[in-house]
Amino acid sequence: MSKILIFCFASVLSFFSNAQNNAPLDPVKWFYVAQKTADGEYNLLITANIEKKWNIYSQYLPSNDGPVATTFSFEKDNIAELVGKTTEDGHKKEGFDEMFGMNVVKFTDKVVFTQKVKVKKGTKSIKGVVNYMCCDSEMCLPPKDVSFEILL
Repeated sequence: MSKILIFCFASVLSFFSNAQNNAPLDPVKWFYVAQKTADGEYNLLITANIEKKWNIYSQYLPSNDGPVATTFSFEKDNIAELVGKTTEDGHKKEGFDEMFGMNVVKFTDKVVFTQKVKVKKGTKSIKGVVNYMCCDSEMCLPPKDVSFEILL
């Protein structure tokens, strides 16, 4: 009886171990916060924490022939106006990328995207979607959409 229990325990442990190894990669974690700058005006700070050896690409790439640029879409319901372009601040690497055979702009470790907005009166949150592609030196994961809601 004890041998059967040990075998069952080992089988379950092996199953969960293999399931963990085959789990999809998710090397980017996203965080969101709003900073009030004036009455009805905010800076939306969207932070990507990127695992070691991985990178994501800038919103501003020199060509559409290479990696997928990071993009942001904001639901217009509560936004009166997007003020300017979304800025990027982080550990930026610019130069020739062997995988794509072209010059690219990418971020490693951490990048903070900031979008200034004016919101409609009574707005409690801003919703949107970030689309990005993540690569390491050997492979790229498919582009991914991540929905978010930023409380004001």
